[in-house]
Amino acid sequence: MKTIQMPYGALAEAIGVPDIYLKREDEHKYGSHKGRSLPMMIKNYHKEGITHFTISSSGNAALAAILAAESRIKNNPESPIFLKVFVGEKIEPKKLRKLERAITEKSNITLEQVENPKQQAFLLEKEGLAKNLRQSTDDLALEGYFELAEELSKIPNLCAVFVPTSSGTTAQALGQYFLDNKLPIGVHVVQTTSCHPIAEGFDTTPNNGTSVAKAIVDRVAHRKDAVVEVIKKTHGSGWIPDNPDIREMKSLVKDKTGIIISMNSALSLAGLKKAVNSGFAFSGPVACLLTGE
Repeated sequence: MKTIQMPYGALAEAIGVPDIYLKREDEHKYGSHKGRSLPMMIKNYHKEGITHFTISSSGNAALAAILAAESRIKNNPESPIFLKVFVGEKIEPKKLRKLERAITEKSNITLEQVENPKQQAFLLEKEGLAKNLRQSTDDLALEGYFELAEELSKIPNLCAVFVPTSSGTTAQALGQYFLDNKLPIGVHVVQTTSCHPIAEGFDTTPNNGTSVAKAIVDRVAHRKDAVVEVIKKTHGSGWIPDNPDIREMKSLVKDKTGIIISMNSALSLAGLKKAVNSGFAFSGPVACLLTGE
């Protein structure tokens, strides 16, 4: 599914770049950019004969998995699949309600709040009871984001993409596509003051504490080496904006475009603003991913 990518001149002028495109992954039918990858993973593994899946998530991935599983169940009644979703005990109530509403009454999907969601999903897979849909370590996940990279590459003279990321999977896939197709598009990873294992290799500004963008949670970052290599080869960078910057960009986007975005989506623009303030020059349009809740 293609999502809107439009330029916003007034926003670009306010931030200080030649032009800016907002990539509306928050409008994806599966709820976020995670809908690029998880439905494909479920489809491919189901074709291999796997029927039981599990996932641990802070919200977006869980929603994409639930919606994809619901669609798969509806369209393949002769070969049902089962999905066990684990979320943390501290998940935002708004996100939890959204997940609960996405599960139909007669589906084979269960949702459980636990103290350690990742551990529970690992355990199910270890016991051979379910396939763990883990994008941070499964390279099949990269393939789903190549479609996103192809769409972005259609933006005339695009020179950089700012990606709010937790595990780095999206950033790695975009960079791999750009490099394979010899496209001069820099990949910029944006993470938060509370979780920044990839971006800290580029942004050395002192940072710590909680963040208003709460979807960035992967502290292990199994893909770190691969993502750092992609960033360097595409001549991008990594950024760690603070809470005032994120809030400012959320307000600025509403003021200049009329679009109301989440704090997690505002993270990409906060990263761009920090890059501009740091003297990073852009010769052409820049795209910022609005990733969802």
